[in-house]
Amino acid sequence: MIRERLVLPNDLQAVKEKVEESDRLKSAFLANMSHEIRTPMNGILGFTDLLLKPDLNDGKKEKYIEIIKKSGDRMLNTVNDIIEISKIEAGLIEVRNSNINVSSVVKNLIEFFQIQAQQKGLTLSFESDELELIVNTDLKKFELILTNLIKNAIKFTNNGRIDISFGVKNGFLQFCVEDTGIGVPQNRIHAIFNRFEQADIEDTQVFQGSGLGLAIAKSYVEILGGKISVTSVEGEGSTFCFTLPYLSDMNTSDSIDTDTSIENNEVQFSQPKILIVEDDEVSADFLNIILNKVAATTMIVNSGEKAIEFCKIHPDIDLVLMDIKMPGIDGYEATRRIREFNKEVLIIAQTAYALAGDKEKAITAGCNDYIAKPVKPDELIEMITKQLNLKKG
Repeated sequence: MIRERLVLPNDLQAVKEKVEESDRLKSAFLANMSHEIRTPMNGILGFTDLLLKPDLNDGKKEKYIEIIKKSGDRMLNTVNDIIEISKIEAGLIEVRNSNINVSSVVKNLIEFFQIQAQQKGLTLSFESDELELIVNTDLKKFELILTNLIKNAIKFTNNGRIDISFGVKNGFLQFCVEDTGIGVPQNRIHAIFNRFEQADIEDTQVFQGSGLGLAIAKSYVEILGGKISVTSVEGEGSTFCFTLPYLSDMNTSDSIDTDTSIENNEVQFSQPKILIVEDDEVSADFLNIILNKVAATTMIVNSGEKAIEFCKIHPDIDLVLMDIKMPGIDGYEATRRIREFNKEVLIIAQTAYALAGDKEKAITAGCNDYIAKPVKPDELIEMITKQLNLKKG
């Protein structure tokens, strides 16, 4: 006997209202993201125009350049947050666990944020009785969770202190970030971790900025098997706590990931010949200026086809900086074709794509490494130095 579930008018109305509310919140989210991109763009373009005016003294030039830099950083943070949320929504987040020393990570973050805290007259402190705890988790995501919570505390605390603590509780590591900031009204706490609702709140003094940092933190905590919560008193401060699974009998003899960068970036090779493959003229000029510091010669081509032909004619090329998204043959295919006749040349992919799996796709195509746009000069030089030294060794 087949029974059909009757859909009552009240059910249809509830579904309709839920869909409409979802659409409204997403529209508010998109409007907020548009604002968060346009606002720093106004700073970038506006102060660039001012820099072009004659008779500017050095003091004003330095001030305008600093504003442009801060505006660019703010816009990049917003774009990165949007990409991260998109990856979370699409289920593209990968977890790579390793053994990490909790105190070491926390101390490094406190040292990093100490200047920002001091600039606002805040005391940033850390205390724990568990100084040698090792946890098996994803280092990058763990750092990002704490980073977003500390940034949030600094942003909304005008005076007083921010205290960071952690300890073992009921088989979990519990981390807390407590501040003496403005606090959150009780009727708005529900929106703290919601990527859509936060953008819909009218009080921009309470929730300014993209509002995605806490949403990303919550998603990462849950992906890593923990939970996150907040308690807050308006006008007195907030305490954000999250947990991560902890195994007390874990083998701590395994290697510990400290994520230390290369300390010695001294160029230990003869200056290389570098080919820049980039279809955007501004990006190509920017890369050329950076690479002139380490290259004997730099050449520029603007397509995958030309890159393949150039490498055939010039087999002595040392390194190719390969853009991925180009008209015609893209960077992946160009790399594969170059590898058919040249296995030795170093190829570094550089792309505005930033989704999970992009680096693996580049490596599979035959690239030696991968760097995301916008390219940071020091990071690129360090990567080139590392790759050329590895090849030499």
